Amino acid sequence: MTPQETARQLEASVSSIIKGQDHTIRNILACMVSGGHVLLEDNPGTGKTTLAKAIAKTISASAFNRVQFTPDLLPSDILGISILNQKTSDFHFHPGPIFTDILLADEINRASPRTQSALLEAMAERQVTIEGKCHQLEGLFFVIATQNPVEFRGTYPLPEAQMDRFAIQSSLGYVSQQDEAEILSSQNNGHPLDDLKASVSLEDVLALQSAVSDIGISAELRDYIVALCHATRSIKELDLAASPRASLALMKLSQAVSLFEGRDYVTPEVIQSLASDVIAHRLVLSSEAKFNGMSTRSVVADILENTPVPV
Repeated sequence: MTPQETARQLEASVSSIIKGQDHTIRNILACMVSGGHVLLEDNPGTGKTTLAKAIAKTISASAFNRVQFTPDLLPSDILGISILNQKTSDFHFHPGPIFTDILLADEINRASPRTQSALLEAMAERQVTIEGKCHQLEGLFFVIATQNPVEFRGTYPLPEAQMDRFAIQSSLGYVSQQDEAEILSSQNNGHPLDDLKASVSLEDVLALQSAVSDIGISAELRDYIVALCHATRSIKELDLAASPRASLALMKLSQAVSLFEGRDYVTPEVIQSLASDVIAHRLVLSSEAKFNGMSTRSVVADILENTPVPV
């Protein structure tokens, strides 16, 4: 299959399970093929876990692990642990669930900050260091983390460094009345996820990742991306601005979304549609700005309105 055919197959397969979320599905799949990770923040019951499972089942021959984050979860429960072999007196490393193609970190903000931070090195460098030894993460390695809104009982806010590791933060939200009625109809005699068959191979997805870098993006649009992120660094209401990692994520995601849309080049409109999901979650408002009702997404919206668009 060509990269465009693979992209269409992926999107159509996941959309057959998750109704009324075509835009969000495209962005999340684009995040996967751009090499990033996604954070889904939404109310319980909106389909976050189902979406992750649908993506995993759509890709054949891929390893999928789910970790349910709880307050008593330890870093070793995610990364793995060395166990003593009493016969040989040697320690043998038993890899944890992080060694997979797709990792669902479910309700990540219910674990302690110490456990949340166990993912930092893995998400940034595709490796984990355990007892002084480095272990590489092979294959796809795509993290889908879900979290309930931070005001929910029993949650811990993710640290800023952790938030910066996610290429995008998105949400599904509530679907329309018509789509919800269709969901009920499709699950009348069982869950459609049980009958979902793989439509693409892991090799197809890895080839799709390679094809993303072939999508053209002009020097003017790269400068536009840098200007959007750089503008956050001069806003006095922000205690933390967007990092260069945000610029890189916005460029790669713009290329990936353009591939899913069937183009071989990036347009300013694609960058603008992604800017809020890529940049907003990396920003930290001052206490005064929060008190005045500002939000990080409104900050990004103002930047988009005031930054000249390349012609």
